Parts: sequence; C-alpha cells; structure tokens
Amino acid sequence: MKAAWYEKHGPAGEVILVGELDTPEAGEGEVRVRLSASGVNPSDSKARLGSRPVKWPFIVPHSDGAGVIDQVGPGVDTSRVGERVWAFNGQWERPLGTAAEYIALPADTAIPLPDSVSFTEGACLGIPAMTAHRALLGDGPVAGMTVLVTGAAGAVGNYGVQLAKWAGAATVIGTVSSDEKAEAGRGAGADHVVNYRTENAADRIMDITDGKGVDRIVEVDLGENMPVTVGVIKNNGTVAAYASMRVPQPVFPHYDLMRNNVNVRLVFVYTMPDEAKRSACGDIVRACEEGRLSHSVGPKFSLDDVAAAHEVIESGDFIGNVVVEID
Repeated sequence: MKAAWYEKHGPAGEVILVGELDTPEAGEGEVRVRLSASGVNPSDSKARLGSRPVKWPFIVPHSDGAGVIDQVGPGVDTSRVGERVWAFNGQWERPLGTAAEYIALPADTAIPLPDSVSFTEGACLGIPAMTAHRALLGDGPVAGMTVLVTGAAGAVGNYGVQLAKWAGAATVIGTVSSDEKAEAGRGAGADHVVNYRTENAADRIMDITDGKGVDRIVEVDLGENMPVTVGVIKNNGTVAAYASMRVPQPVFPHYDLMRNNVNVRLVFVYTMPDEAKRSACGDIVRACEEGRLSHSVGPKFSLDDVAAAHEVIESGDFIGNVVVEID
C-alpha cells in the first residue's frame, strides 16, 4: 500500500517519507479500512516532533480517517464489510495510522458514517468532534445553559459551538482572534462572537450575560485564558480544557476558583474512558444524521504531500480541519 511514515523525530520536510509498505491484515477483533481521507491534527505533528517516542521501526502518522471496511478479523461480524466508517485513535499505541491507503484497527474505533457525510468530512470527526463533546458534556447536560467556547473558529471549537446548540444550550458565546475567524464562529452557530484582540473579552462576556457569567467553558488555552475564566465563570461552573499551548505551565488561581466551586476538567481524547468515547460517537453520529453538524474542511493535501500538511498545522495559519485525501 502507499503510505507516509517517519522513522525518527524531526522537521516534517526532513523525516516524512512516502512510498510502499506492506498492507496490514485485520487481526482478532479488528477491521481493515480502505481509507479515502486522513485527518491531520496538532497532536500528530507534536508526536512527530517528539511528544511521543518512536517505539517501532517506523510510524505511519494520524489518528483520524474515513473510508470503507474491506476486511474483518476473527470475532467481527462479516456484515461490516462494505460499511462506510469514520475512524479514531488510529495511530495511538500502534505504529500504523491513517496516512495510508489502508489501516487495521479495533472494530469499535471504526464508527458508521452517515451517507450524508463525505469521507473528507468524516476524516474531520475523530479528535476534534470527540474532544469537543467531552469538554462540553463530560460534566452533564448543557440544556438551558450559557456556554463559552474559546477558539470558536478552530477544529475543536467549531464542533464545540455546533454541539452546544445541538445539545440545547440557551446561549453560546465564542471567542476568536480575527474578523475572518469571527465569521467562522458565527457560521458554526455562535449567538455572540468576541474578538479578544480588539475587545476586553471578560467585560464583553459579562455584558452579553447581563453580569451573570457562563456555566461551562470549552477551553483551548487554559493558562493564557485563566484570567478571563476567573472573571466570567459562574458558581459551580465547569471549565474543560483540551490544550494550554501558550502557557503550558499555568498559574492556578486556586482560591478564586474554589470560592465559586469551579470544576476544572482536563480532556485528552486518546485516553478518555470507554463510556465517554461511546457516548461521544453516538451523539456525533446522531447530530450528523439530523443534519445538525457541518464540517469545516480547511486545507487539503494529497498523500504525497503529508509533510506540507504537517507544516500547515504547525504554522497555525488556517481555518478548518486539515485533511489528506487519499483517493
């Protein structure tokens, strides 16, 4: 099969190779998927740069993808052959991810893909949509609540806004850093969009909520945004953070948060509890079937250009999900 891989950590253009590898076979409890698209996420680039060790002779990167099951292993119902699926956790604790024509992976990580969703769109789900679901709903329903989604134009943030509306949030507020991203946030369904580069975010959010603040925060940068969090979170509110890139060692205002009984949840999609994964997958599929989720496809690349896809991810200069189209 054709695939992209790397054998050591380093810059994308120096270490990513493209060529032929042996096609995997579905093992016990596994399915093999003939991939049509592979989603590229920041964690894929970080892994290549050294956040995870290279424990095998080579690694085919990427965790998310979409395609058609063409083979099942022992213990898997043969009726799944021919099923359209989206896949998650592809390259997690295994060497072969989705930057290839085929992947073999546990059957419960290949989720039925509604006919209304293309393979390119399906490759956007995985990490972004599941992270958004866990951050938003990991502490219970949001129906009737006010939800703040920071980084509302990002891959996770976009799904966070949409899922909040789908789940019945009364008001969804998104923060962004530009007018272009503000349009993306509104397009996802945010009731209000705050440009934190041109406005005082905490003051604006308190104005929007008539001084009441927000019940739940889907947080893209825990450390940098902590001052805003302290200023806008309600008593007994929750902030669920899936990243803290600009301030990786946050200063934690313990007593400010404790006085309001604020719950702080950290989200890492790869190691979420199995029940949380099942809940996320079920809700994501239902929202797609109901026509309530759109998919923000951003820059697209071919399998020959996986290195360029990683470089775009690292630049941060894009809107939407970066996708490698395989056929």
